[in-house]
Amino acid sequence: MRLRPLAALSAAAVSVLLLAGCAGAGGGDASPSPTASAAADLCSSAAPSGAISDGVKVSGDFGAEPTVDFTKPIDITDLKLERTVTTKGDGAALTAGDFVDYAATIFDGATGAVLSSQGYTPGEILPEQISADNGGQLFGCATIGSRITVAAATGNETTPSVIYVIDVLGVTPTAASGEPQTPVDGLPTVALGDGGNPTITVPAGLKIPDTTQVEVLKKGDGATVQPGDTVLVQYTGVLTDGTVFDSSWKTGVPVSFQTTQVVVGFGKALEGQTVGSQVLAVIPASEGYGAEEKGSIPANSPLIFVVDILATSVTSNSGQ
Repeated sequence: MRLRPLAALSAAAVSVLLLAGCAGAGGGDASPSPTASAAADLCSSAAPSGAISDGVKVSGDFGAEPTVDFTKPIDITDLKLERTVTTKGDGAALTAGDFVDYAATIFDGATGAVLSSQGYTPGEILPEQISADNGGQLFGCATIGSRITVAAATGNETTPSVIYVIDVLGVTPTAASGEPQTPVDGLPTVALGDGGNPTITVPAGLKIPDTTQVEVLKKGDGATVQPGDTVLVQYTGVLTDGTVFDSSWKTGVPVSFQTTQVVVGFGKALEGQTVGSQVLAVIPASEGYGAEEKGSIPANSPLIFVVDILATSVTSNSGQ
């Protein structure tokens, strides 16, 4: 059984243990540029340690699937949660609004059997955005490089208790971090503002291609986006007159979706690209919304997007 995103497991461990929103969905109103107060708020929400979580012996290298030894079955009731920072990492402290890269293994609290394990290979799961109310119990007061042990009752008769071992691998940037590439003449130009917010300038007389044209503005070195993957992105879309019709930068919070759930041209701009990349896509109307009017987008409109690809996960492996 594969690990689902932590948020998706809330039904198994009730709201005491896990995150409230969709994994990497960009929901909530947490700031993408957290302050010191965000770190304090997250720290104050951390679940306390206890005799059970303290008593779990964890072995194995950080970033690899661990093994555990504990007294079975664990005696944790009333949907109680205990959390112990087994190994404190020497990286930066997590703050509210961070998109946390993690790996986790779940063990049956009665038998010790591995129920699920994922995140140790890039591209398996999306990062989780955390806040005091959304994952703070697990990640509060943790630093990058930490290994966290969690013991919890689930409220499930089949598996009444679980042990989690979570490795905090890092934090995903909220803007593309790849190597800048040489722009292609004749295409729209992009100027980056605060935090990476793009302003797109469309040249007069822009030639619209018959099929989507994609230019890599920054080349990332992360996992390659495959057809059907779920991606975490920032994006801005404009019409050929430069009018912005949609942008995740309005809130500054990335969004996630499958590459097959967007217009054909947008999917083409994502698939085959690497995480950390920023791409420019010029999409003909035939690979956009065609003759359909869509909100502020007139019928038969070519579309121009700048997309920052922040993370990807293989949807078929998500367990959802």
